[in-house]
Amino acid sequence: MNYDAKLDAALQRLHDEGRYRTFIDIEREKGNFPHAVWTRPDGTQTPVTVWCGNDYLGMGQHPAVLEAMHEALEATGAGSGGTRNISGTTVYHKRLEAELADLHRKEAALLFTSAYIANDATLSTLPKLFPGLIIYSDELNHASMIEGVRRNGGAKRIFKHNDVDHLRELMAADDPAAPKLIAFESIYSMDGDFGPVEAICDLADEFGALTYIDEVHAVGMYGPRGAGVCERDGLMGRIDIINGTLAKAYGVMGGYIAASVKMCDAIRSYAPGFIFTTSLPPAIAAGAAASVRHLKTDQARRDSQQTQAKILKTRLRALGMPVIDHGSHIVPVIVGNPVHCKALSDMLLEQFGIYVQPINFPTVPRGTERLRFTPSPVHGPDEMDRLVNALDSLWSQCELNRAELSA
Repeated sequence: MNYDAKLDAALQRLHDEGRYRTFIDIEREKGNFPHAVWTRPDGTQTPVTVWCGNDYLGMGQHPAVLEAMHEALEATGAGSGGTRNISGTTVYHKRLEAELADLHRKEAALLFTSAYIANDATLSTLPKLFPGLIIYSDELNHASMIEGVRRNGGAKRIFKHNDVDHLRELMAADDPAAPKLIAFESIYSMDGDFGPVEAICDLADEFGALTYIDEVHAVGMYGPRGAGVCERDGLMGRIDIINGTLAKAYGVMGGYIAASVKMCDAIRSYAPGFIFTTSLPPAIAAGAAASVRHLKTDQARRDSQQTQAKILKTRLRALGMPVIDHGSHIVPVIVGNPVHCKALSDMLLEQFGIYVQPINFPTVPRGTERLRFTPSPVHGPDEMDRLVNALDSLWSQCELNRAELSA
């Protein structure tokens, strides 16, 4: 077997389809977000503006977050020292879990190294706790949810995206006595559309199902304290398990679930993804706790971000750009071709100092390749002007479609 030839063929397929990804060396400037420095392949450096980061609110640069991280680093050192069960539980981890439980008005929270691991570990463990569990999963759920459902060995049903009628049909066809769980998201990050949370909760009540929601693109961003779409809509009490991240709006790293004490205790005790993983460094936990605590009261930052997103969508629509607008903070602009999408990304970076990565298959379906912009409260009018003008110029230069997509 020529293993190198197999690797060459696999990588060449990505090149042929225009989907091969290269890492861009970007170094953010402390205190100057969204500005960064791009180190070109030849070693020269160019200032750029980041337009595709998930640090939606710029909290990765916030003084309160940095101060908390410095204090914890000086007090404890770099690493946590092990898994939570052995030597990796500290006062910083406990404080963060308390902040998260309070945020979501739940009895408890359980911290993971990422929201991906939190989804995968939790969803793959639930059938161990509820034998015969049937999981109903939205077809556009994140890869981490899909992986967790796939690996759990239990029964699964995939319902059409946001299609409550289809979900009802599937649930009605199953044994009424079987334990059930509905897994879905509050905001689907590639189109920026919202899940029908209340309608799904109603179905869960009707069929006696648990509810599991991924709020990773909503925590910090929506609701009076930043707890997400469920808080905004007054539905947190109807959700059994909330998954969230600390790496997007909170600007740090890590993921978690918030649920009852018994649920968190059971996942903690049975999930290999929790049991065998070294815990987050204390400095990371301290910074995340400071960020969560701060955003519980910083509504102005959330409002400013939403305003920025609306302005960008309005300006791009006025130019006939194919923007998808579901009213969230995410601004996807459809290109529809992986090669063109990568070329646009490269030209924006090289010619205009604008950094936005192409989003291609398998993250989005083929034919819907896009540039996904995430404006923040600290993208100023000049940055906005430069982005809009650059896109207008390149769209004409590349003779791309300006027909607007309906939401």
